[in-house]
Amino acid sequence: MVWKLIHFSSLFIGALSSLSPSTPPSTSEKSGPCQIYNSGRFADCHGRQLDSVPRKQFPTTLENIDLSYNELQAIRAADFQHLPQLRILQLQFNNISCIDNEAFKNNTLLEHVDIFNNSLQYIPAIPLTSLLNLKKLYMSNNLYKHATLAESFSKCVKLQVLSLGGPLVMGLKKNDFQPLKNIKLQGFAIKCSSNLSYYEPGSLEVIQTQQMGFDMAIDQRPDAFYHMLRDLANKRIGIIQFRNLFEFMYYMGKEDVFQGLKDITAHQLIFHRGKFNENLLRMALMNLQGTHIKNLRLQYIDFARSPTFVNSGASSSITNLTLDRLDLWYISNPDVLRFDWRFTWFKKIKKISIQYVYFNSVPCDSWTEMELVEFLDVSNNGLKDDILYNKRCDYRGTMQNLHTFNLSTNDLTSLKELSLLTKEFRNLQVLDISHNKLGSATASEGCVWKQNVTHLHAHHNQFVSEAVNCLPTTMYYLDLSYCDLDQLDMAYFKKATNLKHLLLSGNKIKFIPSKWESPCIQYLALDGNSFGLINKASFEDMPQLTQLRAGNNPYHCTCELHAFVQDTTTKGKVNLTDWPWNYRCYHPEAFLNTFISKYFPGQVACDIRLVIIISVATTAAVILILVLICYIFDLPWYTKATYQIIRAKYRAHKEKAAGDLGTFTYHAFISYSHSDADWVRDQLLPCLENNRNPYRLCIHERDFMPGRWIIDNIIENIESSRKVIFVLSRHFVNSEWCNYELYFAQQRAMGKSFSDVILVVKEPIEPSSLPSKYCKLKKMLSTKTYLEWPQQANQQPFFWAQLRSVLGKPTMTREGTHSVRSRNSSQGISMTEPPVEERVPEINIPGENNTENSYERIGTAL
Repeated sequence: MVWKLIHFSSLFIGALSSLSPSTPPSTSEKSGPCQIYNSGRFADCHGRQLDSVPRKQFPTTLENIDLSYNELQAIRAADFQHLPQLRILQLQFNNISCIDNEAFKNNTLLEHVDIFNNSLQYIPAIPLTSLLNLKKLYMSNNLYKHATLAESFSKCVKLQVLSLGGPLVMGLKKNDFQPLKNIKLQGFAIKCSSNLSYYEPGSLEVIQTQQMGFDMAIDQRPDAFYHMLRDLANKRIGIIQFRNLFEFMYYMGKEDVFQGLKDITAHQLIFHRGKFNENLLRMALMNLQGTHIKNLRLQYIDFARSPTFVNSGASSSITNLTLDRLDLWYISNPDVLRFDWRFTWFKKIKKISIQYVYFNSVPCDSWTEMELVEFLDVSNNGLKDDILYNKRCDYRGTMQNLHTFNLSTNDLTSLKELSLLTKEFRNLQVLDISHNKLGSATASEGCVWKQNVTHLHAHHNQFVSEAVNCLPTTMYYLDLSYCDLDQLDMAYFKKATNLKHLLLSGNKIKFIPSKWESPCIQYLALDGNSFGLINKASFEDMPQLTQLRAGNNPYHCTCELHAFVQDTTTKGKVNLTDWPWNYRCYHPEAFLNTFISKYFPGQVACDIRLVIIISVATTAAVILILVLICYIFDLPWYTKATYQIIRAKYRAHKEKAAGDLGTFTYHAFISYSHSDADWVRDQLLPCLENNRNPYRLCIHERDFMPGRWIIDNIIENIESSRKVIFVLSRHFVNSEWCNYELYFAQQRAMGKSFSDVILVVKEPIEPSSLPSKYCKLKKMLSTKTYLEWPQQANQQPFFWAQLRSVLGKPTMTREGTHSVRSRNSSQGISMTEPPVEERVPEINIPGENNTENSYERIGTAL
């Protein structure tokens, strides 16, 4: 704020370097030293070290040219003659000493000309004659010796701002500004030599302006200041600024040089730079009592005590200085606050701003004297807690009208002492404590606030979460931006029920609490923090929230974030004020720096109900398919069969541990149904065993070892047989034990690469009529050649020949160890085993489809 006002006031001394009215857009054309913007309407030649105007580069459409801060020495007639639309020309800070008389002849639309700080030795009246549309003319700080305006300036009836003069102007004459007597200006500034030699009374009488600035030192002619004030008397001027009034020495005279201030009707008076002592300041303040001047500013003043100042008691105090605002900025000596050893001059002032004074004490009587102060600004002074709050002072009844208290940019650390200072300020509503060192846990205990603070500016401090509870709870506005907060204490927000506007930007908040209850918050700023998760439930307990700023956070692009954005942007209840450019993905890495507005996750990934439905449906389908597979392929039977073979293998392994069983005991193991036993005994066995070279065959009725497990007998005898003969019939298909023997034969073939499985079809069987668990048998009957028992007696000898051919020669390598063949085969054989069909329940055998390669075709002779 201070810098803005100082910059604004510089207009009145002619030291303003005009800025271009608009910022150039990003697009530009470059074909020379200047940049051409705005479709050929603006030329930026600022600071290019040019010694001449590059007129060949300028298009005829130019309206604005900035040639400031170059090395131009002259303006020629041809430089701008082809630019009829030119309106703004900036030539400040060059070395121009000559301007041709016809330099602006074709530029009749010119409204703004700035030739400040050049080397002109005369006011360029003739070149400016044709500029009847001129509104702003800055030509001060040049080398002409007189400030006399030519009569041609009387035609510039649109002129609004004029600055002129320079370091060689030794004084002002009565007729210098006569051409301006009928022109009402908005701003006028005049600069004279630091060694003012003369001032003719009446020189400024003709000036009509809202704002007037003087840059002249009256060290040698202090009496001239009296005449200047007389010329300004009773004029309606908004702001008057005097710069370097006493530039080189402190005024030691006794004559009151400020007595003319009583007749000044200006609204604001500014003393910028210069030397003031106690006597001079007292003269100024005494004359300001009872005047129309309501704002007084002393800035960059070199203040000193007066060795001849006499404190004569109450009569020497300023007691009737009535001001709306008093600004004391950049004063070299903090004694200026009590230059007359009292603070009575603050008594009737409504707004006081004391900045960059760096005072190191606040006496107790200063608070009692400021009884009418409504606005107090003591920012930028390096104040510490013990300077601001004196425990020996009695603050009761003080500052009863104070509404706004600005303590920003100091060295305060204790919220507790600050609350003790302000608890008696019963009308205090706005408190600015930003840019301090407040917020520690130890200095934030036992705070006592008056229940009236509604606006608190506490940004740029060092808060811990516990210290937030030390803040007032009656606020409507709270700014805790850039306070290093890493988490939020929900206990405070439950108490701050009136809070409507909350700023938490630039902190380190890692997560947003899910139960954040703030019924009145309307505006919330959370941008620039460290949280990455945000969802629709985050702000459900803020029914009044209408504006949210939450960009520049390391967001995790998830379904919850997408749902929050969609809900917020579509419903329109909450307005994301910084959407969409400040919202980017930080996680996962694949979406790094992706705009959240362009993040569209799949519907299945984000809709949990759809995921549940799909999961349930898929699981049900898989279970149903498995059930069907188990039913179709009889998997329980195969499971049980596998279990049985594993147990049998385990038992065989234990029995074989004593020694090797050798090679094959039988030529063939015969698997048949109990219903086909007669055919086997009466037909098959006699034809193969009652020969010169008999075959040794194994059948369960005769050769199984009594007392052993049936499964063990089956497995052992199948593995001890060179071939396996299956007698196929309808009864075979229905026999559980035949099914076992078929399965075990296949397993033996896979384990040992043994493929001699012989199928003997006793009666015709349609493969399609076989149960599903006989899928391997179906395939064998469909793809391999098998032996079929003929019903005609004349075909049966050929059948036996085929069978013997397949069995091969009956050569044995060892005797059977477990056979009961030693018994007379003609005798009846008594078996204790039950019929095959009743031995075990049906078991499905898995893995049949893997045994296809374990069989080979019967010889081509078949």
